[in-house]
Amino acid sequence: MARILVVDENVDLLNSISDLLEIEGFDVDCFTSAQEALESVRENLPDLVVMEMTFEEMSGVELLQKMRRISELPIIYLSSKASELDEVLGLRMGADDYITKPFSQRLLIERLRTLLRRVNMAKSSHAGANMASQITCGDLNMDAEHYLTLWKGLEVSLTSTEFLILYELAKQPGYVRSRNHLMYLAYGDEVFVDGRTVDSHIKRIRGKIRRVDPSFSHVETLYGLGYKYRAA
Repeated sequence: MARILVVDENVDLLNSISDLLEIEGFDVDCFTSAQEALESVRENLPDLVVMEMTFEEMSGVELLQKMRRISELPIIYLSSKASELDEVLGLRMGADDYITKPFSQRLLIERLRTLLRRVNMAKSSHAGANMASQITCGDLNMDAEHYLTLWKGLEVSLTSTEFLILYELAKQPGYVRSRNHLMYLAYGDEVFVDGRTVDSHIKRIRGKIRRVDPSFSHVETLYGLGYKYRAA
């Protein structure tokens, strides 16, 4: 069974989430301290993290960035703010998904299970009938079996969400993929996800590849339509 790490300074909410996840059959590690949660991730990598964005020791963004330096494990962040800026900031810093407080228990479980399914699909050698194990598109190489992305021979570390979105675009270069199509691919039809979420993931994909090649411009935006991958 998947092991979930939950970190939140609100003890009542932490206990509520822990009880819910245990009832659903998950193993749960709980922390009120951001630093202790970070040390736990270093010592024993969980399958997924659920985290608050506000701590006394460090900001949630700082914790998120430090976790991302350790691993690209799936992360859901909990936000007390319903603003677009707060949502975009968390996604740009590396979260796979966000949930605004207060939230229903069922919403949390559905988002969590969707993320875990996505990771398992991407890592499996049988990642789906429509997903070949490897694709090469110009300087881009992607290996679904080993969850590996290379640009000009250099590894690019992508989250599960970013990997699936880029894979979908690159497997048929030149074809336009709508935001709705990419949202369904990444999140399924169990939950509603705003189109801005896909935009944030696309920005992170571009940014990560530009770290190894500043001239990268192959993921193109077609305003009003969606995105496409340009092979050359």
